[in-house]
Amino acid sequence: MPEAIPFFALRLIAGIGFMLLVMPRQRVTSEFFRILLLVCLGLGVVAALTSAGGPWGSILIGAVAFVGSVLWLLERRTGGEVCLILITAVGLFETFRTVLRLAAQGDIPTGELALSTAASLGTLGSTLAGMLLGHRYLTAPGMPLAPLERLNNAVGLAGLLRLGVSAGMLLLHGFPSLSSVALAWWLLRWVGGIVGPLAVWWLVRRILVYRNTQSATGVLFVGVILTFLGELSGDLLCWSTHTPY
Repeated sequence: MPEAIPFFALRLIAGIGFMLLVMPRQRVTSEFFRILLLVCLGLGVVAALTSAGGPWGSILIGAVAFVGSVLWLLERRTGGEVCLILITAVGLFETFRTVLRLAAQGDIPTGELALSTAASLGTLGSTLAGMLLGHRYLTAPGMPLAPLERLNNAVGLAGLLRLGVSAGMLLLHGFPSLSSVALAWWLLRWVGGIVGPLAVWWLVRRILVYRNTQSATGVLFVGVILTFLGELSGDLLCWSTHTPY
């Protein structure tokens, strides 16, 4: 699949930024946001080096992420939040600009690919942000559980959206005739990218009843791996069948 690396990196950036904006941020330590912005900085560099559509948007993401990481380090929360908004906006713009380009190259319906991408960045961003937030409770155990619960609920909602989009594609286009390799991609897409996030949401929800953030973080870490495998397999499947299953 052309531009697989920058497309994946941009979805992660947009997903992380969106999740940071919807979670309650007031009582979360600034160090968490600094680390996530450094992650966005690294992803922006990867996207800039590999994108065929021009690096300037990714370079802008990297520059804003660096400035934002410094602001969060200095506890300038207002400026840091402005950087979060900018990163999310540019990340979404670059992601869906790539969608238009890939849809034209791969003869894929643009609307279907855009909807699938929205579900994808939701599952990717929520699991990664949730897992990294869980790690912060090891050094800041006094943080309230509300932010982690919010991100975990986002994992569940994104999983439901992913399920709805993929099921809709099956209803619209039917089950494709697949080779053994493509069938393995399809199974990874459903087990990792759909069943995985929903199972993670349910398990973490049950674990947080007992305020066991360490176990919840471990489950979210598994969710990150499953989601990454599911979405990358979905990309391969989409490019081989011209349908974003």
